[in-house]
Amino acid sequence: MPQDQITLEKLEKAFAITQEALDQVRKSPKDPERKKEADDFLDMATRYYDDAHHFQQKEEWILAYGALNYAHAWLDAGARIGLFHVKDSRLFTVDD
Repeated sequence: MPQDQITLEKLEKAFAITQEALDQVRKSPKDPERKKEADDFLDMATRYYDDAHHFQQKEEWILAYGALNYAHAWLDAGARIGLFHVKDSRLFTVDD
């Protein structure tokens, strides 16, 4: 099997990592002045995560994997610009 294929194992790992990032973001305090922005980023991430489940159910694993990457990107971007207060460089491109 070529390394560039999306396997069920790879997809499940991506779901787990993105779910963990979503959980951390939901628990992170938000700056009251930027709450609307943070909520928007979280909403977009959640929608892409839900799309990934939809694609997984249809066995469209490449689309599911792509949607997970978009979901995580929204969370990571929110963390980078300070919308989410997370300190986990394993899940986000932030300093611990």
